[in-house]
Amino acid sequence: MRTAGGQVWEDTSLADWAEDDFRIFCGDLGNDVTDELLTRTFNKYPSFMKARVVRDKRTNKSKGYGFISFKDPTDFTKAMKEMNGRYVGSRPIKLRKSSWKNRCVEVVRKKEKEKAALINMLTSGSGR
Repeated sequence: MRTAGGQVWEDTSLADWAEDDFRIFCGDLGNDVTDELLTRTFNKYPSFMKARVVRDKRTNKSKGYGFISFKDPTDFTKAMKEMNGRYVGSRPIKLRKSSWKNRCVEVVRKKEKEKAALINMLTSGSGR
């Protein structure tokens, strides 16, 4: 289950990815960037596992971002440093550590509970 923008849904595409990978969010992708081009760009790293451009389900048009997965954190770090700002297709790409794990319903609920507990502790502790 996933949550974002106040909505909750089941994302079956997560089953295609390893749960213990090191994933990069890749933004500012041009319409010319495909899964194959991302794969060719990043498969020079030995622990490269998978690359995927996110597409609109109805039109199949690129949404302008994607994800790259590595097994080894060293390759993840190296790719982040070496590839951020490099041209892939017609544009320079922007890389960040993926926050996909933060969008799982259980993680979101746990963080909301922790935040509420912290706010409660801070507000009740003021004594005014």
